[in-house]
Amino acid sequence: MKKIIARLWRSIRGPAQWRILWFAHAKFMVGVTGVVRDDEGRVLLLKHRMWAPERPWGLPTGYALKGEEFPRTVVREVKEETGLDVEAGRLVRLKSGYRLRVEVAYEARLVGGSLRLDAFEILEARWFFPDALPEGLQEAHRALIHGGTGGRTGA
Repeated sequence: MKKIIARLWRSIRGPAQWRILWFAHAKFMVGVTGVVRDDEGRVLLLKHRMWAPERPWGLPTGYALKGEEFPRTVVREVKEETGLDVEAGRLVRLKSGYRLRVEVAYEARLVGGSLRLDAFEILEARWFFPDALPEGLQEAHRALIHGGTGGRTGA
């Protein structure tokens, strides 16, 4: 029976195989976070309107678009939320195991732009030194800032 299934699988090739795989496997959203730092070593934190009132502060975070490379998601999300331009750096976190979400985080470096907040999502944006982070910061984001892998993000 296994030989028949293998022969059948090899015979269908191309798009039909991809459709079968797509239907047979789980679908995930990818939450992408940027640990954005400036030349002084400060980290960009945002006060998010839609997050829990007791934990509104966090790193720039959003979901990858279909077909989007994750470093590009960091660049896009920071630009959309703050008007700032960043360059994505090294991958600092990749975590799965949530029901429908995979989480990815990258270091990022400020390269330009002017602060212009997306008032729908973001209440405030500020630069903090890692030893002076605000109360109400997501614990997972605190860990990312300090070089850890962090737990669950607020995305």
